[in-house]
Amino acid sequence: MIRVRESIGPERRTLGASWLAAVLPLGFVLGNPPSAPNDQVARGTRAAVVSAEPHATDAGFAVLRSGGNAIDAAVAVAFALAVTHPQAGNLGGGGFLVLHTRDGKDLALDFRETAPRKAHRDMYLDADGRVIPRASTYTSLAVGTPGSVAGLARAHALHGSKEWAELLAPAIKLARDGFEVSHFLAGSLRAKVAVLAQWPATAAIFLPDGEPLAAGTVLRQPDLAATLERIAQKGPEGFYTGETAKLIEASMVEHEGVLDAEDLAAYRPIERTPLRGSYRGHTVLSMPPPSSGGVALLQMLNVLERYDVAAMGQGSSLTLHLEIEAMKRAYADRAKWLGDPDFYPVPIEGLVAKDYAEGLAKDIDLAKATAIVQAGSPKGAELRESKETTHFSILDAEGNAVSCTTTLNSTFGNGQVVAGAGFFLNNEMDDFSAKPGVPNQFGLVGAEANAIHPGKRMLSSMTPTIVLDADGKRPWLVLGSPGGGRIINTVFQVLTNVADHRLPLQDAVAAPRIHQQWLPRQVYWERLALPRDVREALEGRGHGFRAEPTTIGRCQAILWNADGTIDAVSDPRSGGSARAF
Repeated sequence: MIRVRESIGPERRTLGASWLAAVLPLGFVLGNPPSAPNDQVARGTRAAVVSAEPHATDAGFAVLRSGGNAIDAAVAVAFALAVTHPQAGNLGGGGFLVLHTRDGKDLALDFRETAPRKAHRDMYLDADGRVIPRASTYTSLAVGTPGSVAGLARAHALHGSKEWAELLAPAIKLARDGFEVSHFLAGSLRAKVAVLAQWPATAAIFLPDGEPLAAGTVLRQPDLAATLERIAQKGPEGFYTGETAKLIEASMVEHEGVLDAEDLAAYRPIERTPLRGSYRGHTVLSMPPPSSGGVALLQMLNVLERYDVAAMGQGSSLTLHLEIEAMKRAYADRAKWLGDPDFYPVPIEGLVAKDYAEGLAKDIDLAKATAIVQAGSPKGAELRESKETTHFSILDAEGNAVSCTTTLNSTFGNGQVVAGAGFFLNNEMDDFSAKPGVPNQFGLVGAEANAIHPGKRMLSSMTPTIVLDADGKRPWLVLGSPGGGRIINTVFQVLTNVADHRLPLQDAVAAPRIHQQWLPRQVYWERLALPRDVREALEGRGHGFRAEPTTIGRCQAILWNADGTIDAVSDPRSGGSARAF
């Protein structure tokens, strides 16, 4: 470990209860609706669940209370989110799930969307080779083959204990009987009126009389309830074949998309081995490609582990400088090396190797920012030349842990509700490189490894992560976040806040964050992240900052403390909730 002697002075920031009391209104500062603190922070001794929406959290909590395990609860939470959190909870999208079982078995379940069989690498380019604006985001051509239903069904088949239909019952009831629209959902609808209004089936549900649903309105979704009932009765076949598949294909034909019934029937989730690394004596399990999250997270942790950042202080200019430099290097490698490993040889082992990070760390100057960062050359490199997401974390009474992130990509995906089926479709095709070197909607750049190909899974930033305790057996920290390209850095900072700075989980999640993703070169920041002395010190090292603050991630996390207590925290930036017993 590199120990740096520095007179930290007044810029060192150690966060404690008094700081938390000052920033608990962070959601207000960032423009999010108020939530009761008791709903967002919970403590128990047996089990916990935390998600981005209270009804979904309640559904999972009821399953745990009735003796269900973490996978049972995950199924209930995910389907409830498809009803009450349509911004990202979904039937028409995909995601990733990391599982650690009480007997030490680990699983990374990949139910990422795939490119339809009629997709091709130049499908978003005009005759002159230029990217067509909005074609990969807000048209039917933006839709990848959905994976959520198949992924959840596979997780249940492998590890579920309760009946499938029982786990979908809460979601069906919420869709059929309705629920009150939250301030959080109402705000999202207001922000996306222009996108939603272009789709008649969407407008009929969410924009009655041309106006977005107001907070407090009871939203009933009978078409969605019928879709969920087909899935409850028939399993994934109730989605990928039959009536629902016909409705999806009809919607594609009407709006000139390429996804069809053959794509749906052919979809399969993939069981992968989680990436396994270490940080400060803890085992870190995270998602492998086609998610870039696990690779980038482990790479940044490997770099940071070489420094005594605990002594430098949480939020100090030196700690932030090192974090920014680690972020630059990880995102540069992300752009060059990462894609779907089933289609392109990705040098995964080389990228997450400790000795590779040692070489990256040697290039970091503690006194100044690296002006230009190039992608590195990890071992194995010779083999080759969203924003609206939602996350939930679960720990059950037996010690099984689930970290699951699902997405539609943009808020409400491409904005298209399938007529007669009641759910939104994704716009995940934008996560491919429409043209190598041209950034997507999140400013993320990709290369040949992430080019479009039929059946291929687009690169993701989702970072569902489980950190084990010192003996490598018991879950210690279960976390993840939405936020497009900002997901990885959100998980990175919350993890280090707990592991390095020993912050209580509530403080670690609420602490203001920064974000750097290689291109663009400026640092994004949240309010309160950069006190004047810290910012001046960073600018003195050569770092540049975006003009305005922004929101960076909405982490949902669980911490199993050494004394046996369990803390669950829903990010105050979100409208979510936590439950524990």
